[in-house]
Amino acid sequence: MEEDKIYYRRNLPHYQPYYATYFITFRLAGSLPSEVIIKLKEEYEIEVHHLSSIKDLTKKRTELSKHHKRYFEKFDEFLDKYADSPKWLSNDKVAQIVVDAIKYRDGKDYELIAYCIMPNHVHLIFSVERIENEDVVRTLVRKEPISRTKVRVTASYKNYILTQIMRELKGSTARECNKILNRSGAFWQHESYDHVVRDGREMERLVSYVLNNPVKAGLVNDCKNWKWNYCKYEM
Repeated sequence: MEEDKIYYRRNLPHYQPYYATYFITFRLAGSLPSEVIIKLKEEYEIEVHHLSSIKDLTKKRTELSKHHKRYFEKFDEFLDKYADSPKWLSNDKVAQIVVDAIKYRDGKDYELIAYCIMPNHVHLIFSVERIENEDVVRTLVRKEPISRTKVRVTASYKNYILTQIMRELKGSTARECNKILNRSGAFWQHESYDHVVRDGREMERLVSYVLNNPVKAGLVNDCKNWKWNYCKYEM
């Protein structure tokens, strides 16, 4: 199926179906050296090539999913440990701009589930539902009660709803953050990491991962002591 296809934009693998719950990580420009990303991609592709020989389709998808998770964990570990990374999100005013932008889009572009603002990157989980509508390019509709925000789009959006949401979120916050920091140039790395959350069990695991990232990185001893994380649900 076309929706199952993983494709590359620049260096990271992506899978963006029409509607889904997404786990996203986006980072500051220059937060990782290009040689690290290139090496990670090469390792990823070698293992994908190896797994492609599996005949059982169910087993193949399972192993590819596991491999995708391992890729991200290595990627995130580098982000937490890379000493020369810019840490602009450690500035409370900058972090607040990002939080406000994320919350502003809740109920408009997506249903917000969780986030964590780290010194050089952001973890974000939200749900989006796609509805065909040939008369408009993009109309955001909220109905009560609802489990997901419904996004009306034309066929021109296809698999790129998430790309559009992230482009708008990162574009607006980059301008405001640069003003606070009295700087110019790229604020966010152009590309983001994204992963489709497939079930409730994985959701619970990823939300726990997001909230506990500051603990894992050695910034606090308890995630409740981190100012810049949020979860919609009781964990």
